[in-house]
Amino acid sequence: MEPFQNFTGIVAPLDRSNVDTDAIIPKQFLKSIARTGFGPYLFDELRYLDHGEPGMDCTHRPLNPTFVLNDPRYANAQILLARENFGCGSSREHAPWAIADFGLRVIIAPSFADIFHNNCFKNGLLPIVLAPTIVDDLFARAGGPQALRVEVDLSGQVLVLDDGTRIAFEVEAGNKERLLKGLDDIGVTLEQAEAIRAYEERRRREAPWLFVAPPPGLGV
Repeated sequence: MEPFQNFTGIVAPLDRSNVDTDAIIPKQFLKSIARTGFGPYLFDELRYLDHGEPGMDCTHRPLNPTFVLNDPRYANAQILLARENFGCGSSREHAPWAIADFGLRVIIAPSFADIFHNNCFKNGLLPIVLAPTIVDDLFARAGGPQALRVEVDLSGQVLVLDDGTRIAFEVEAGNKERLLKGLDDIGVTLEQAEAIRAYEERRRREAPWLFVAPPPGLGV
């Protein structure tokens, strides 16, 4: 993953509660585990007026004009604003893959489903939990004639609105470090590579018989 850098982006307000992972990326797109290529199908049943299938060219599909990500005000949005319990439903990791592949980097909501919340950090996304009253205010600002732009400062754990308003947010220290360093689960493990190698070498000295190949015919 790429390290998370502070940035200023447009906020797209998705005014829906209990958005589940099937709405984020419908089940027919789960055949691939490549992690990329899912962006065009993000919110497929909400973004388009026809039925989507894997491999379809989305450039000429009929768009739903009422869906927020099709609104010109929110073109190239990098921040998604949502309501409570975002990412509920099945635990499919394709959901954060699709969100990241679309170009969104931050999701703000009053609450998230636990598994989805954890999967975001594993895939370079920053989920931010804010009080419902603050989220209400952000929806009011983001729904105006001009798009709301927000600076995201992960290092300082603060959002800075375009009028200078500062909103602090909490993030667990380990998840924060994971994002700032651009580490997935494998990357976190590889940070301990020297300790792992030292352990293996010590075990070879302490119990060499564990590392001897069995005679032919005795293997399992």
